Amino acid sequence: MRQWRVGTTPPVGTFRSEHGQHASRGDTLKQTAFQPGDRVVLPPYGIGVVRGTCLRPVSGQSHAYYQVEFPNTSSKAFVPVAAPDIAGMRAALTARDMPALLDSLKTSSLNLPRQWAARHRRVTEILVGGNPFELAILTCELRRWNVERGLPDLDRQAFRRAIKLLEQEVSGLQDQGAQDVQNLLVHAWNETPQST
Repeated sequence: MRQWRVGTTPPVGTFRSEHGQHASRGDTLKQTAFQPGDRVVLPPYGIGVVRGTCLRPVSGQSHAYYQVEFPNTSSKAFVPVAAPDIAGMRAALTARDMPALLDSLKTSSLNLPRQWAARHRRVTEILVGGNPFELAILTCELRRWNVERGLPDLDRQAFRRAIKLLEQEVSGLQDQGAQDVQNLLVHAWNETPQST
């Protein structure tokens, strides 16, 4: 089983250790932002589920971490309770976000550099950042390029990666908006360049 520890910052709040023992710091307690069962995104690993919090020793001191498990793998990540945002962890999209995501996939544009190295840097920043709305905008633009003239291999790989990340983001959502996003992503990947 692979495990990642993302960042090392002092704990805050009340939490349970790996053995279920209740623990707390003597200072002012803050409520944790994520609860067990919450769907979260942890770039670059993707969608995970918070299974709880635990104490883990780092340099002789115990620190509180969210334990995040990733579906269909035995992988886990440990993210500091005190600073999940520094590690890049955020709440996954919900059904309420689907209309805006679908709109971004259909109508956005992105001024990508024509020079390959600069474009590759920008695309990589977007992919690594994992922001679903930036991924949707990138997907929309690369889809447009693909339909107009086809994509070179590395751009096609980036296109596929953006689609996969968005598919992960909406997986598990059971509403019509999520289904519409999934259908559009499948359609976009299977489109072929227009013949002239």
